[in-house]
Formats: sequence, structure tokens, C-alpha cells
Amino acid sequence: MATEIRSQIDQGITLPFSWFADPAVFALEQQRIFGRGWQYAGPAEWVAEPGQYMTCHAGLVPVVVVRDHDGNLNGFVNICRHRATEVAQGNGRRETLQCPYHAWTYGLDGCLRAAPRSQLEPEFDRSQLGLLPVAVDTWGPMVFVNRDLDAPLLHDVLGGLPALLETTGFSFEGLRFRERRESELAANWKAVVENFLECYHCPTAHPGFSKVIDVDPEAYRLSSDVWSSSQVGHVRRDVLDGGGTPPYRPSGSTAEAAHFHYLWPTFTLNVLPGPPNAAIFVFVPLDAGRTMTVTDYLFGDSATDEQIRDMMDFGDQVGSEDQELVESIQRAAASGGLDHGRLMVASEHLIQHFQRLVESALA
Repeated sequence: MATEIRSQIDQGITLPFSWFADPAVFALEQQRIFGRGWQYAGPAEWVAEPGQYMTCHAGLVPVVVVRDHDGNLNGFVNICRHRATEVAQGNGRRETLQCPYHAWTYGLDGCLRAAPRSQLEPEFDRSQLGLLPVAVDTWGPMVFVNRDLDAPLLHDVLGGLPALLETTGFSFEGLRFRERRESELAANWKAVVENFLECYHCPTAHPGFSKVIDVDPEAYRLSSDVWSSSQVGHVRRDVLDGGGTPPYRPSGSTAEAAHFHYLWPTFTLNVLPGPPNAAIFVFVPLDAGRTMTVTDYLFGDSATDEQIRDMMDFGDQVGSEDQELVESIQRAAASGGLDHGRLMVASEHLIQHFQRLVESALA
């Protein structure tokens, strides 16, 4: 079966649509994809100082990241070893990580320090009941986590993506976190990722975006690495020259190009034309038919409030249009009315690249 699906993907046939709605497939993905892949946790500035912590998810599993007093960045499964309560919520600063249910208290190194009434248990061994560790690493102003302690290093998974970003003139230097937004989509996470990975739909579904960015196939560049892929589109010449009626007219140090980068399994980095900026879109799977989108906006100090508002409004419009599309995909995929689709590989080969990663992980 795996060989057959792999052969179909190579021919431009999609993954079975049943994989987008089947709870059994979703459960397998939690183990083989989200239990092994690097996932975005949050802005590094949230855990820059000792005692600062933040929470996130690696798939469905809650994770807490904390800076200890030796300066180490530690990550743990955010589940109390007593009876599975989430230990920490949100982000902030704490001297210990104390469960709100029965006050089991953990140090910033994850070790269990105290458990009320543990002295009444003759074989209670605190040394064996610390928070379960996860791997933590950073890239620029971003923190990533991985539940697999033996996973390849984040640096190795990033591959050529940082160098590619440099060729666009992009730099993380000077970018600061501005705002986080969250929204829920009634769609499988794979449908959301695949929608991100192609602009074949842009002329039809995103007329405003297409007025600003040249999405013609000969101008819109696609590339892929082992674990990542990228899209680069240039601002239309008439927009740069002051013509047309675009919903957003870029100005600033990166005014001529937009680029959109994907890192397996659910991380995307988006840079719009304009002042220094980056929007991090992360797709958090909730169940087979629901996905949470977490968006962190970063801007440089030179960005004005008006520019920030225009760029975020521009992104919101595209996001609203995409929500209708991916939710329609989900309804159709879950209906059982069609087994497979056929990709337009010249324009959608990044989806083909992604589906190979999915198939390989689940096989």
C-alpha cells in the first residue's frame, strides 16, 4: 500500500482524501510526525531572562519552555507526573513550576522538588518523577521544540533555508515581537499547509494579493530543500511605479519582493514587501478536522503604525479568503465522494514535496 501511494504521488496523484478526515490517521500523525518534528514554540524574547517561561504544543502534547538561573533554555512536557494536569499556562515568570491541582512543584530544571504528603509514601522516589524533557533550540528570534530527544539538530533540518533568506536581503536583526493572533479553522492541518504551499489559486481566490504580487507562473519562484520549501514573488512594476489600485502599496527597505517559507511539519515564515517584518504562521492540529492557526507578527523599529496596520490588514484579508477554501476542502474530503485528486505539478510541486514527507513519515 505504501509503495502504491508513493508511486501515485510521483505521478502527481494526491494523498487519499480519507487521510484528511480519518481519526486513525490523525492519531498516527501525532506519533510519527508531531512526536518527531521541530515545532515553533514562540518568540525568544519571552524566555530571555531567568525564570521566564512560555507554553506551546508539539502536536497535541502541551510543552513548557523555561530559562533557568544558569541561563539554560529547558523544555518539558507540560504535564504533571501526578495525574496529568497541565503545570503551566500562558507565559510569564516563575521561580518554580507548580501544578495548580495538588501543588507538585518542579524546579526550572524539571526536577520534582516537592509533593505534598509524599513522606507518607514509603517508596516515593522524587528523582524518578521529574517533568519529561523535550529538545529545545533557537533560530533567530524564535524558539523551537521537539519531543524526540534523538531528532536531528534544528540546524540540520533548516538546511539551506537560512542561506536562501539571506539572498533575499532578509535579516532577523532588529525584529521585535509585536502581536499574537489565534484562530481556528474547520480543516485538517494538511489541507491548511497545502493551501499555503501554492499560489495557483491566487488569481482566483486572492484578487487583492494578486494586484500587488506578480503571481504569473514564470515570475513566481518555487524551490524546495529536504525539509523546507520557499515561494518568492515580486511586487508588480505598476504598483512600485505608483499605478494601479492595490489594497496595499509597499514602501520601505524590502518593498520589491515577498517571500513565504515553509519548514516541516507546520511552521511558516512570511515576509511582506515593506519595512523590516516577518509573520510567523504555525498550524497546530486539534483533531482530524480542526486546526488552530497561531500568528506572531514581528517588525523592525522603522515600521510605522500605519505601515504595520496596512500589512496586517493585507494579511488578514488573504487569511479570510483562505479559511473559506480550506474549510470547503475539508467538507469535500470528509464526504467520501472522491478518493484522490490530480496536482498541477508545475505550479503545485511544493504540495507534492510535502505529501512525500507525509507519506514517508506514516509509512
